[in-house]
This record gives sequence, C-alpha cells and structure tokens, in this order.
Amino acid sequence: MRRNNLTWESEFVLLGLSNDRQTQAGLFVLFGTTYLLTLLGNGLIILLIGLDARLHLPMYFFLCNLSVVDICYTSSGVPQMLVHLLLEKKTISFIRCGTQLFFSLALGGTEFLLLAAMAYDRYVAVCDPLRYMAVMSPRCCAGLAAVSWLTGLVNSVVETVVTMRLPTCGHHVLNHVACETLAFIRLACVDITLNQVVILASSVVVLLVPCCLVSLSYAYIVAAILRIHSTGGRRKAFGTCASHLTVVSMSYGMALVTYMQPRSTASAEQDKVVVLFYAVVTPMLNPLIYSLRNKEMKAALSRVLMSRSESKL
Repeated sequence: MRRNNLTWESEFVLLGLSNDRQTQAGLFVLFGTTYLLTLLGNGLIILLIGLDARLHLPMYFFLCNLSVVDICYTSSGVPQMLVHLLLEKKTISFIRCGTQLFFSLALGGTEFLLLAAMAYDRYVAVCDPLRYMAVMSPRCCAGLAAVSWLTGLVNSVVETVVTMRLPTCGHHVLNHVACETLAFIRLACVDITLNQVVILASSVVVLLVPCCLVSLSYAYIVAAILRIHSTGGRRKAFGTCASHLTVVSMSYGMALVTYMQPRSTASAEQDKVVVLFYAVVTPMLNPLIYSLRNKEMKAALSRVLMSRSESKL
C-alpha cells in the first residue's frame, strides 16, 4: 500500500541466524529441546504451587506468575524460530509480526516488573518478618501482580503502535530471528525521533525503575542480614533471597548491558543474542534455579509424587 510515496510491507523476511542447513538442523534440535524443557519446568512449578496448599504463600504466588510469563514469552517466538529453521523462505506476515512484537514486549516488561514485586516480597520477609503476612496480604499480592501485567500491556501497546506504523519504503528483510523493535527501526525510511523517545521512556518504566527498586530492596536486605549476629541466621536469611537474586542478576544484567550502552555501538548480531537469551535461555533456567535451590519446592514435589503413588495402591 502507498501513501505519500511511502510503502508498508504486507510481509517480511527474517534472516535468522544462519543459512547453512547443517547449522539450522543443529539449532532446531537445540532450541526444540530447550523449549520443551522450558514448558516442562515452568509447567511443573505452576502445577506444584496449585496442588500443594503449603505453597500458597506470597512468594510462590509471584513465582507462579513468573512461570506463566516465561511459558507465554518463549511461546511467542520460539515455535516460529523452529518452523523457520526448517524452511527455505522465512517469511512472516505484517499482522503476525505485529502480534509477535506486542506479546514479546508485553511479557518482557511484565517479567521485569514481577521481579521487582518479588524483591519487595523478599524485603518484607527479611526486614519485617513479624508483619510479613499482614503486609503481603492476598489483596496486596494481587494488586502488585495486576500492576505488573497492566503496565507491561500498556507499554507494549504504545511501543508496538509507534513501531508498526513505520514505513519501510520497499525494504522487507529483517536482520533478526524475530520481529523486534530495533530491527524495524533499521528499515524505517522516515524520521524515528518519536520511536527513540518511546523506547527511552519504555526502558525507564519497565527496566530502570524496577531495577532501582530491586537494588533499593536488596540494599535494605543486606543491611538487615549484616545485623544478624548468628551465622545460621544470616545463612537462612540469605537463603530466602538467593534464588530470586540469581534470576534478577541474570535478567537485569543482560538488559542493562544492552540498553545502557551507546546506541551507535549496538549491532544486529548483538540484538539477536539478547532476544535469544530472553526467549530461550532465561525461561529454561528460571525453574531450574528456583527448584534446585528451594527446599520447599523439593518437598512439595516429593509430597505430590508420594500422594500419587499412594492413590495408585
């Protein structure tokens, strides 16, 4: 379609990672295996939290939300990557591309905000344990989760609209593995100042502000732990935060390195690595980190397996 000599494409071609068939076959096996592990790991967490009443606590409520986000986020892009690894022509329609961009932005932003909510939960647990259940009431937890989801959705709507409205003047090859904001901007043939402003505002809302809140929460947590005299008490207090701190460091670390560097030094290849990290690696590692380092999750799994075994006898 044409408007004032500007063109909007009906479909795009994704270059992906490699044109070599053997490399694509290897990537298909790798990404396919990772995707299945992601679904199984996060699905198991959701199932355990739903079945075991002892896990109906604020921390596990947020963990359940995080697992839902991880499943949806990886499902928004990885199945398409797998299909494209088997096809010669890696095309995607304009509508599907915009839909994929919307869900990836919404779920990515929601995850960063949920991690901030989980940091607040850990702050209350360590710094004000006697009032923990009163402060982290079901209403408070539901409110924090709702704000995280709603903010992620609103942010995604704005960024998706201003991105997909960009004309590309006949350019339809995206040097990426998925429909991603920066890949679109590289094809634009009009002024992108508005897009740059929106990206900056989006980074502040869903990345910088949550990161500052997480840092502030853990500053208070560390100060509280250092005031504990017994070594056992310090170890127990740190143990309640270790899994979350690992996930936070991994998620925010990659994002900060990516978005806080000068835009001129960013490359398409680096953008691909970042997207693959958040779409493939992080969703798979999150359940492993929380299950392997969490005694309550291990105990819940044992109880569920025992109850299933007893029911068969």
